[in-house]
Amino acid sequence: MSPIINACLEAAKKANSPMIVQFSNGGGIYNAGKGLKNEADQKTAVMGCVAGALHVRALAEFYGVPVILHTDHCSKALLPWFDGLLEANEEYFAKHGEPLFSSHMLDLSEESIEENMEISAKYLKRMAAIDCHLEVEIGITGGEEDGVDNTDVAPEDLYSKPEEIHQVYKALEPVAPGMYSIAAAFGNVHGVYSPGNVKLTPKILGNAQKFVKAEEGLETDKPCYFVFHGGSGSSREDIREAIDYGVIKMNIDTDTQWSFWDGVKDYVADKSDYLQGQIGNPDGPEKPNKKYYDPRMWLREAETYTVNRLLGAYEDLNAMDALSK
Repeated sequence: MSPIINACLEAAKKANSPMIVQFSNGGGIYNAGKGLKNEADQKTAVMGCVAGALHVRALAEFYGVPVILHTDHCSKALLPWFDGLLEANEEYFAKHGEPLFSSHMLDLSEESIEENMEISAKYLKRMAAIDCHLEVEIGITGGEEDGVDNTDVAPEDLYSKPEEIHQVYKALEPVAPGMYSIAAAFGNVHGVYSPGNVKLTPKILGNAQKFVKAEEGLETDKPCYFVFHGGSGSSREDIREAIDYGVIKMNIDTDTQWSFWDGVKDYVADKSDYLQGQIGNPDGPEKPNKKYYDPRMWLREAETYTVNRLLGAYEDLNAMDALSK
């Protein structure tokens, strides 16, 4: 986890722009240690995320970059994890006047939209009291993520309707105006797939904005904040069009993971002759190889690849040098 965090902070510093660092339930468990069992109370996942957040906060101050701390995809079965995170937020808020995490995501898209909004509104009220934002998901994002497999859903189910997005607005806006965002479905898919398999339609978001504006009689053209899940593999054109329609956050987990592995892969290929044993390499049979297999060597190579991928994302998002604007 820490090498990924290092890469995120380094990229943010180079880009002179804020960074979002988010933890999944599985990421929290991994950060706490896979040797620990995560019980039904989700305590291991909670503590792993809390420890990660404190780590990020300490380093972000040193790097001199603003970081938004977020958690991703909490299904109904994982609500004890969400509860534990909110307790940690409230405790941190009492001491520091701000929550530990900037925001959290509830993914109740497998439930009815009525139940989704009922639960989301309850949590939003609690979160707004400590200046913590809520991200909700409606519709279906294709692919597979955090144990939810939508790889075989019907194509028409990958697109949210304006009426559904309006339903979210009506349920959450009265609770805490502007304190929530919507991960709506516009053909986006978790993961990277071959060309032609993903038909992004960002105009769905634009049409929804117009619908909500008309239904509510609003002055603003963008009454909703949207989130772009499954941004990996997307074209710059689609990304920027989605931003034009109100997207304020994009997830690129799959591309980030690949960039990290790509760095390790290339390092191993380049140093292969020095990685076959502790002693002995092309420079001599008695030469030690420690400086080549030291994890800090190949992890650093991975970090540099991820930094480069993230700098590309900043370019895609028109976010380079944001702190000077």
